[in-house]
Amino acid sequence: MQPIFIVEDDRKIAKVAKVYLEEAGYKVLQFEKGKDAVAAQLKQKPLLVILDLMLPDTTGEEVCQEIRESGDIPIIMLTSKSSEEERVAGFALGADDYVVKPFSPRELVYRVKALLKRAQKEDLSSVEPMSFNKGSLMIDGHSYTVKKHGEAVDITPTEFKVLFSLASAPGKVFTREELVDKALGYQFEGYERSVDAHIKNIRHKIEDDPKNPSIILTIYGVGYRFSIKKDV
Repeated sequence: MQPIFIVEDDRKIAKVAKVYLEEAGYKVLQFEKGKDAVAAQLKQKPLLVILDLMLPDTTGEEVCQEIRESGDIPIIMLTSKSSEEERVAGFALGADDYVVKPFSPRELVYRVKALLKRAQKEDLSSVEPMSFNKGSLMIDGHSYTVKKHGEAVDITPTEFKVLFSLASAPGKVFTREELVDKALGYQFEGYERSVDAHIKNIRHKIEDDPKNPSIILTIYGVGYRFSIKKDV
């Protein structure tokens, strides 16, 4: 069984999270130092990583980047930082979810289950690759890849599902709640704002001018719309 890594130097928090996750049937390995977790994941790939941002030997952001470089491992950031900009920064580094302390251990378990569920690649092999703007943007559900001007875009599974949901229905306005349901899984307080952070990161990856987007538009007070039509 692949383990879940908890990278957290607060032993009380780590112990509570470990107990609840083990009761849910997961194998758990606990690390107080980020560098130890990075070294361990090279030998035994974790199922998922729960990562504190404030660590004694390094930053959670650095650990997140190193883990992301070695594989597509789901990451939940565990932190007391809660501003939208801090969330955006965490997602930009490759985190899939963001849990703010203090947190409910039951909620953490449900978030783990939700993230593992959406990290599993759905069978989209029957869906034809989508092409937009004369092939300048390609979205392939079979290989879970996105290309901009022929170059592969580094996109997380969560970002892919958000983008795929929008692109599958050009012109349709999706509320944040609909995107949570389609792309993120379980509903938790704050998940709608997490959608905003994912959209911001996706724009940086596919828009020519992320500050003045032309592909994913914000419909104020409602949600988002994919604004370009598929190539015929």
